[in-house]
Amino acid sequence: MIDTRICGAKLSNPTILASGFLGVSAESLLRAEKAGAGAVVMKTLGKERAGNDTPCVLEWDHGLINAVGLSNPGYKNVSEEFEKLKSLKVPLIVSIYGSSIAEYAEAAEFLSQYRPSLIEANISCPNKADGTIFSSDKDLSFKLVSKLKDSTSIPIIPKLTPNCADISAIGKACEEAGADGLCAINTVGPGMLIDIDAAKPLLAYKRGGLSGPAIRPIAVRCIYDLYEAVDIPLVGVGGIMTGKDAI
Repeated sequence: MIDTRICGAKLSNPTILASGFLGVSAESLLRAEKAGAGAVVMKTLGKERAGNDTPCVLEWDHGLINAVGLSNPGYKNVSEEFEKLKSLKVPLIVSIYGSSIAEYAEAAEFLSQYRPSLIEANISCPNKADGTIFSSDKDLSFKLVSKLKDSTSIPIIPKLTPNCADISAIGKACEEAGADGLCAINTVGPGMLIDIDAAKPLLAYKRGGLSGPAIRPIAVRCIYDLYEAVDIPLVGVGGIMTGKDAI
């Protein structure tokens, strides 16, 4: 086994189930552990949201396009899930979002009671009508991470967007604010697919984030840029389909 450690958490191997569709329940996270994941990330939690109308996830030639819209039961309503996850033997990473810096801080403070190994701050979701994509702005990113570090003793890993002018500047701002690590990247876009027969966008939300094999070169470049800019650990996400992709 490869001894992998990130921000104090020990992983049995250097793979992490990324936040998303496969982390919507305790059962799915436990299945990921059984399948061999070195750590698992819950689907992003924040204030209760119904998410966007369907269709909100579609397959296309080179991956997926989605506008789920951060649907979740609310971070105050998941105590039963955490109870089930007590049997989890790999590190648990909680992912949070907010429409304001205060909302992020409230979520981090509340969820810290469950003692996750790390908190991923999803500051880069492109598929909601309200709120700001904080990781498009280095000053906002700095303020947000600084507030999160004041709100919890759990290590904080911001999740960054590729949809910005200079991801290394954003990463550096997060590091200077006290971020313990960085996760990159979130989905690329937003993009749009048109149903030419119906003459309208395929997604109900019209626009959606792209994921899958097509975005891997962008993810690799973003990680390369961040590696040159910061000294904190990096979690690479985006377009990984095989072990060779990860390497």
